[in-house]
Amino acid sequence: MQIEWRRSKVAELEGQGHSQPDIARILQVSIGTVNRDLSILRQQAKENIKKYIDERLPEEYEKCLVGLNAITKEAWNTANQTEDRREKIQALSLAKECYSMKLDLLTNATVIDDAIRFVSQKTTEKLKSSNDSNEDNKEESKESDYDYEDKDQIEEGQEQKTVEITINQVF
Repeated sequence: MQIEWRRSKVAELEGQGHSQPDIARILQVSIGTVNRDLSILRQQAKENIKKYIDERLPEEYEKCLVGLNAITKEAWNTANQTEDRREKIQALSLAKECYSMKLDLLTNATVIDDAIRFVSQKTTEKLKSSNDSNEDNKEESKESDYDYEDKDQIEEGQEQKTVEITINQVF
């Protein structure tokens, strides 16, 4: 409990621009303790970001797209049903804004890069798992009457299937 309090104070003081020696003096701990706390806080922040990207971001991304689609549909319905020119222009402006936001979501480089990194990581894990099980099966079987070219073609086929499955699961 005391360690958590100290780390929260270290984070707070660093966020206020204090140096490590200042933080150590204020909290009456060694500079090494402050350095270690900051290192642990950075690692926790990395883990939190990874967890967010892996678990929450795809869900939130999908919610945004669904919401924008619903708003766009309603804006078009309003624009088509109203006789009031000002209301029609406002509805069309809202639809235009939704299209712009949706395009931004779909082309945002950071989100796309993270998604590609996520897919690549999962693909690599599945390939490794698949190759490990292939190695186990190969050791059990004493038959090796195929040459290395056939083996490469088989592994390439497995890789393509894994990529398709992973992409469909993420998106």
